[in-house]
Amino acid sequence: MEQMDECCSTQLIDGDGSFNVEGLARFSKAVKLAECGLSYAVVSIMGPQSSGKSTLLNHLFRTNFREMDAFRGRSQTTKGIWMAKCADIEPCTLVMDLEGTDGRERGEDDTAFEKQSALFALAVSDIVLINMWCHDIGREQAANKPLLKTVFQVMMRLFSPRKTTLLFVIRDKTRTPLENLEPVLREDIQKIWDNVPKPQAHKDTPLSEFFNVEVTALNSYEEKEEQFKEQVAALRQRFYHSIAPGGLAGDRRAVVPASGFSFSAQQIWKIIKENKDLDLPAHKVMVATVRCEEIANEKFAQLVENEEWCELEEAAQSGLVSGFGKKLSLILEECLSEYDMEAIYFEESVRNAKRQNLETRLLQLIQPAYHSVLGHLRSKTLDDFKDAFEKALKGGEAFAVASHDCTQSFIAEFGKGCADVAIKQANWDATKVRDKLHRDIEAHVDSVRAAKLSEITATYEGKLNKALAEPVESLLDAASNETWPSIRNLLQRETKTAVSGFTGALSGFDINDSTLDEMVANLERYARSVVETKAREEAGRVLIRMKDRFATLFSRDSDSMPRVWTGKEDIRGITKAARTASLKLLSVMAVLRLEEDADSIENTLALALVDTNNKKVTSVDPLASSTWEEVSAEKTLITPVQCKSLWRQFKTETEYSVSQAIAAQEANKRNNNWMPPPWAILALVVLGFNEFMTLLRNPLWLLVIFVGFLLVKALWVQLDISGEFRNGALPGLLSLSTKFLPTVMNLLKKLAEEGQTPTAPAPQRQAPLESNYGDSTQVNSDSASSNITSTENGVEHSSSLRQRQVQMN
Repeated sequence: MEQMDECCSTQLIDGDGSFNVEGLARFSKAVKLAECGLSYAVVSIMGPQSSGKSTLLNHLFRTNFREMDAFRGRSQTTKGIWMAKCADIEPCTLVMDLEGTDGRERGEDDTAFEKQSALFALAVSDIVLINMWCHDIGREQAANKPLLKTVFQVMMRLFSPRKTTLLFVIRDKTRTPLENLEPVLREDIQKIWDNVPKPQAHKDTPLSEFFNVEVTALNSYEEKEEQFKEQVAALRQRFYHSIAPGGLAGDRRAVVPASGFSFSAQQIWKIIKENKDLDLPAHKVMVATVRCEEIANEKFAQLVENEEWCELEEAAQSGLVSGFGKKLSLILEECLSEYDMEAIYFEESVRNAKRQNLETRLLQLIQPAYHSVLGHLRSKTLDDFKDAFEKALKGGEAFAVASHDCTQSFIAEFGKGCADVAIKQANWDATKVRDKLHRDIEAHVDSVRAAKLSEITATYEGKLNKALAEPVESLLDAASNETWPSIRNLLQRETKTAVSGFTGALSGFDINDSTLDEMVANLERYARSVVETKAREEAGRVLIRMKDRFATLFSRDSDSMPRVWTGKEDIRGITKAARTASLKLLSVMAVLRLEEDADSIENTLALALVDTNNKKVTSVDPLASSTWEEVSAEKTLITPVQCKSLWRQFKTETEYSVSQAIAAQEANKRNNNWMPPPWAILALVVLGFNEFMTLLRNPLWLLVIFVGFLLVKALWVQLDISGEFRNGALPGLLSLSTKFLPTVMNLLKKLAEEGQTPTAPAPQRQAPLESNYGDSTQVNSDSASSNITSTENGVEHSSSLRQRQVQMN
């Protein structure tokens, strides 16, 4: 039972000519045929039906082919082609039992399968056993003659000789020695070979080019079984190491590796069935192509599923992998080595081509991971460069030195990383990635340089702006003949200071002279633009500045004290001086004077706007233009037309202050002229002498006059007559007419309330009167305060008169 299991016999081709692909695949797997490489041999047997072929194979190779039962008659036992493994023979030997020839089951004319099976056996076998009867040797019509003709005819269909060994096994030998039978057999074989039609290419090819002919003889199995077994055992020894030099198949050719035997046999049978010529060299290449392709696909699929590769691929997507190149190189080397081991026995050119194709596919598979790791390496190197570069700059290192040293250092570090990532089997060049890294580093350096230069430029522009803007504004506000010279000196001084510091700050950037000159020129232009911008801003506020200057000079004296318009001031002269100063401000603001170019703008403005009485009457207005003479449009801040318009608006808005000053001066004059003229005083003395004497004779009239005076004074204070007439006589009369009656009624009401008050000591009666008058005076302005004092004095004087009258009574 163990022997039967070991030989694994299976029907390779059935009686209808169908190839058992699945059976052969199971057989190959069971006997581990793929592991044999070239170390295997194929033996087949041909011969007439019922000639004991299966019996011979079973005893010779310990197989279990079905044998004919002699007690049931002679009939066909083996149908088609059967295959089994020879037991306990090295190397691995496969044996095929072919259907017998000249069988009555197929008929006399049905020889197609015989030829097909014979050609198949010759194409795949290293050793072919020709089983023949001893008594057929030397006969013209012997059963082996058609068989040999068939063998030689089909051999012509093989385009190249395989150097197959034909082992003629003479069965049931007689007393005739083998030494006498063998020459006769070889002579018959040569005659058959000579008479077989051959292609033109093999017309003169000897039999030895195609076959190694060996002859052996065996006794009858039925009559001399023991001798038969001894002879078979001796013959079995010849199959040990049959493929070694000197063995039965020692000089075989065009061997298909064991892993491709199944496919080769299947394709050979297919070609034979289609009745095509069998080109063994081309077939060998085809088998090698298919099998190497299959092996390559298997190895590729194994790598795709390789756990270590999957881990590497996943890690490569997320970050840098240490030792990536070495690990992947080992995986690829192992995969390619396995391919080499399995494909080593196939056609070298095909094997190498498929290996190269496999290597290409493997590299294509891993290339994305390689580029991913290379990209992570580039990113990490760039990030490390940025950190180191920033740290170097913060440490005070010069920009040019820091950028050069860091660039060289990290490009070299990237080169080391590329060597770690590099794959031995791939000749991939990382130059493009290195160049991209270099460009990224240069771009970052340029970005930092631009930022630093921009920062330095902004710093010095800020210093210039701070150093120029406010001083220029102050100088323009002063508006004198020295304004623009002072601005020019200020601009030159601050620009020189800024440029000196600016060039010193740029010294570490390794900037070429042309770029440095351009940056310095830009800084100088910026300084000039600050002045120009500030001048234009101030020119836009010139009207406000003019009004402020006019207000300052008009309303304040030389000691910056507020003017009191007492009537002695020369308002016309003050106004002219203030307007002249404002005109000076306008002339200073009119144009930019950053170059020492003379102009006549001030004189033009003075003649056109101020000295109107002295200027000559001309038909042309010097200010009726949009440009100044000898001044370009770029330097013009206020055009002549705008100056004229501004001056008109300025005069309009300042006339109110002048008119107010004139009104205040006139009012002050009126307030100061309360005394009547001397002639009026003299007239009063002459004409009022009698009334005065009457008062002296009767002092009681003085009391009446004094009381009347008090009443009039109280009305004067209550009505604020001086204040009402300050705005004119008619407005004052109208206002007094509406206030007079209510004020009189109010005084009478207060007197009535005083009269109803109970009698009290004299000192106590004086208090309400004083309080009453005191309350009435506190409502008025400062101009009435002196009147309040006089009113209080009057009350005190009236009280003393009343006391004296009481004493006299």
